[in-house]
Amino acid sequence: MSVRFAGYAAVFDVADRGGDVVRAGAFGAVPAGVPLLWQHRGKPVGVIERVREDARGLRVIGRIEEPRLAGLVASGAVAGLSFGYRVRAARHRLAGGRVRELTALELVEISLVAQPMQRLARVHAVDETSGP
Repeated sequence: MSVRFAGYAAVFDVADRGGDVVRAGAFGAVPAGVPLLWQHRGKPVGVIERVREDARGLRVIGRIEEPRLAGLVASGAVAGLSFGYRVRAARHRLAGGRVRELTALELVEISLVAQPMQRLARVHAVDETSGP
């Protein structure tokens, strides 16, 4: 069993629980072959078929090939998305607390997670298939 999904690994202009805000254009040209991980660890659990910025954020389409995780995503038990990155450029500001605006990032990986740092980073569509 594999499961295809679509969602957002980041939504622009929304602070995450750590105070980071990703700005539009921060990802630039996304490299091919970005791995799909579970909880930012281990070996890949599937493949990222497409990843790009759109007007809302970093939109992802992927396929989960690890059967147990595929079942959890298909059932809705796991719906969080996140991304691993290296900061290339950021600026700090105070706005009711400390905020770091991320303006240039190097995308390292995308992960399915139990609890995303950014509350809107979620799987929003799932297609269960039987093939690879």
